[in-house]
Amino acid sequence: MENINTAIIERLERVVDSLSENSQKMGQLLAVHNEKLEKQDRIDGVLFEKLETLNKDFNRETIAIKKGCERDIRKVDDRLRMMEKKMWSIAGGLTIISFLVSPVGQRFIRPLTDQSNTANMVHSVSLVDVDRQSVRI
Repeated sequence: MENINTAIIERLERVVDSLSENSQKMGQLLAVHNEKLEKQDRIDGVLFEKLETLNKDFNRETIAIKKGCERDIRKVDDRLRMMEKKMWSIAGGLTIISFLVSPVGQRFIRPLTDQSNTANMVHSVSLVDVDRQSVRI
C-alpha cells in the first residue's frame, strides 16, 4: 500500500507541477494580453484625438466655405437687382418712346409742337416801283 501511496503522491506532485507551469504560462499570456490591450488603448486615444482634430478642421472649413458661398450669393443677388433696375429703366424708356412715336402719342404731341399759332411776319415789296439796286436781300 505504501507503493500505491507514493505513486499517488508522485502523480499528485506532477499534476501540481504541471498546474503550476500552466499557471505561470497563463500569467505570462495575461501579461502580454494586458500589454496589448494597453497599447491598443493608447492607439485608440491617439486615433480619437486625430478624429477630433479632423472634425474641428472640417467644421471650420465648412463654415468658411458656407460664408464664402453666402457672400457670393449676395454679390450675385446685388448684380441681378442692379441689372433688373436697368432692364426696367430701359423698358420704361422704350415704352415712352414707342408711345410718343405711335399714332396715339402723336395726337398728344402735335398740339404741343403745332406751329400754326405762331406769328409770321411777311413783308412784301413791290418790285415795280423800286429800283433794283436799292433792294438788298
